[in-house]
Amino acid sequence: MMKKNICMFVWNHFTNDARVLRECTALSEEGCDVDLICIHDPSMAELKTYEEINERFRVHRVKRYPQWLILFQSMMKLLKEKKYLLLLLMLVWIAGVFYLPLITIPSTILFSVLLIKKVRTLIIRISIFLRMIFKGLQKNYDVFHSNDLNTLPQGVICSKVKLLNRKKLIYDSHEVQTSRTGYDSKLYGKMESFLLKFVDQMIVENHTRAKYNEDLYGFYPNVVHNYPFDQKKEIKKIDLHGILNIPKNEKILLYQGGIQTGRGLENLVKAAPNFKEGILVFIGDGRIKKNLMKLTEDMKLTDRVKFLPKVPLEDLPKYTKNAYLGFQVLNNVCFNHYSASSNKLFEYIMAGVPVVACDFPEIKKVVSGENIGVVVDSHDPTSIAAGVNELVLNPEMRNQYSENCWKAKLKYNWEQEKESLLAVYGKIQ
Repeated sequence: MMKKNICMFVWNHFTNDARVLRECTALSEEGCDVDLICIHDPSMAELKTYEEINERFRVHRVKRYPQWLILFQSMMKLLKEKKYLLLLLMLVWIAGVFYLPLITIPSTILFSVLLIKKVRTLIIRISIFLRMIFKGLQKNYDVFHSNDLNTLPQGVICSKVKLLNRKKLIYDSHEVQTSRTGYDSKLYGKMESFLLKFVDQMIVENHTRAKYNEDLYGFYPNVVHNYPFDQKKEIKKIDLHGILNIPKNEKILLYQGGIQTGRGLENLVKAAPNFKEGILVFIGDGRIKKNLMKLTEDMKLTDRVKFLPKVPLEDLPKYTKNAYLGFQVLNNVCFNHYSASSNKLFEYIMAGVPVVACDFPEIKKVVSGENIGVVVDSHDPTSIAAGVNELVLNPEMRNQYSENCWKAKLKYNWEQEKESLLAVYGKIQ
């Protein structure tokens, strides 16, 4: 593969994005210069606007908020704290209505717009979008690489803006953009269909999604699986039993990852009363975490179900190693979930942790094919409990599944899979 200058976009803070980290690292190790453009968050005090991961891989975080919006928000906060300032502003505004209406009317409209949350959110996203494009046009890159649909427009503009010197564009779709939770509008499909006209190579996570793409758009994209790094070094285990204050001999039944809708997590809690042994542990954060904790309290399961916050990506394997078994029980709420390969499945494999998993094609193919766990109906708490009990009541079976994990990790690892990514770049010489 020829050495290239690469500009990659991702719409997050790049603090826990394992796939993007692996891809950028692999490309930089091949001699490419990689600039990753992502988003800064001022609320994260230790987050840097610029950092060097290695000598060829750099991270640039663009500002989340426009400066004038920051000033506006600071002023509104001050006004709320200082009631007399709000009164003074109202008096000035009333005086302006009578004496300077040409200024007062547009300022009233501006303040009203900025106080509407959805409008503020739109303004912030447009600001990030434009900053990403500006950053991407500052250097002479050979290839632009857009991760997911929310950075594909940036990639299209940056790669094709110079009509006489167009650059190559790779679209790396981590999700099924036309069928995923939170993406209900048909606009996303129309947008993806149009922007694909400017893409030179497309990447998806597995062959089920590649076939879906072929049926939808008429071509079969490249497949780069989301496999983790092979953990060749012995990882020191964090004492999860001590952190949770539970007996050393208690089995930990682990879910790690985002606490989000459609992941079958409510069914895990509902299944917990029927577990013959073990403590259900959630490691992660997300929108439904409070609801899940309330469900646990309502069911009087606080002694059987424990919650921990999200941990740094590099530390996660130290927690995973504590688990007797791991869960991947996605619900079939959209094709994105149904077709998932799931990074956490392979993280469990790397730690030698057998799984209780949903009966979806890509996940079942690994779990049943490699004999590393049991497949259940993830929509049915009774089926989940039966799968758990099969493992907790049969330690010899569980240990055999664990041994099979150690064999499977030789196959499902990034050191092997990165060759597929490099092959994609080899196509765009």
